[in-house]
Parts: sequence; structure tokens; C-alpha cells
Amino acid sequence: MAREDGKRKLTAPLAVLNKYKYVLLVAALGAILLLWPTGQKAAESGPAEPSSPGDRADLAQTEAAMEEILGKISGVGRVDVMLTLQSGGERVLAQDSSLRYSGSVQTPDSYERSTQPVTDAGGVVVTQETYPQYRGALVVCEGGGNDAVRLQVVSAVSALTGLGSDRIAVVKWQSSPAAGSADQD
Repeated sequence: MAREDGKRKLTAPLAVLNKYKYVLLVAALGAILLLWPTGQKAAESGPAEPSSPGDRADLAQTEAAMEEILGKISGVGRVDVMLTLQSGGERVLAQDSSLRYSGSVQTPDSYERSTQPVTDAGGVVVTQETYPQYRGALVVCEGGGNDAVRLQVVSAVSALTGLGSDRIAVVKWQSSPAAGSADQD
């Protein structure tokens, strides 16, 4: 009888395991997928501000060029533009690398690796260039109170930056307090 009780103790958990084997398999696969690395770095998840003086200068040049072109749209008047970056641009340069070692090839005593950018007559060779991705745009202009002007400005900024209209704010330029009090008299 003790033998039969021992068999029952072993077969009962196996019967339950056999009954729910597919459920347990799906749960295990789900846990594996949750733990699977995505390949994204933590720095890529948040917004990036211009990190180098070159990035800030490029952003300022872009804003100035946009102010100039938006100011030419009928009804806009004076205009200021502010852009925020999701990620900055990047240039990948062609590299010439060399490896020097002493001793045998299989077990070198020491080695030294050096890399230099590849240049041609025009300067450094760029193999890949990514442009900045914008997070949002703010346009302050005298015609910002007019819906037709606002639509034209949003369309222009969207075409220049790739931003959707939900990421572009166009607002009316504040009139000076002195002019406001003079108008009230």
C-alpha cells in the first residue's frame, strides 16, 4: 500500500503539469520576451539637448533662417522661432585604422591600434550623416492671431522640420505696453 501511495503522489503533480503544459509554455515564452533586450540605450529614450557648441550654432542658424523665410509670408510680420531637439545630428567619418603588434601572430606580446580620419582634396570624408530630429517648435509672430496666417505658418514649419501640427505652436506677438495704453486713450 505504501508503494501505491508513493505512485499517486508522483502521478498527481505530473497529471496537473500535463493538463496545463501549454499555459505554462506560453507564460514562460512571455517572460522570456519581457526580459529580451531591445537594443535601445537609456540616453536615446529621453530628449537630447544640443550638447556641443556646434549643435547650438546649427540650431541658431536654422532658427534664424526660418525667421527670415517665415517673415516673408503675407500677414506674418515680425517673427521669432524657437526649436527644441529630440536628438542632434551626427556625422560618421571614414576611418583608416591600423594594428601593430610585437611577438607572434597567435600570442602577441603587445599591440597598438591607431585610427585616423580619411581625407581627400575637399576635407574629411563623411560616410554617413544624420540630421537633427526636432521635438517641437514655437513661432511668435505679429499675425499669430489670424487663423489663415497661423495655418500658413504651421504648414511652412511642418514642411521645414518634419514636425506634425500638434508639435507646432503659433502665437500672437505681444504688443508693447506703451502702445497698448496709447490705444486705450
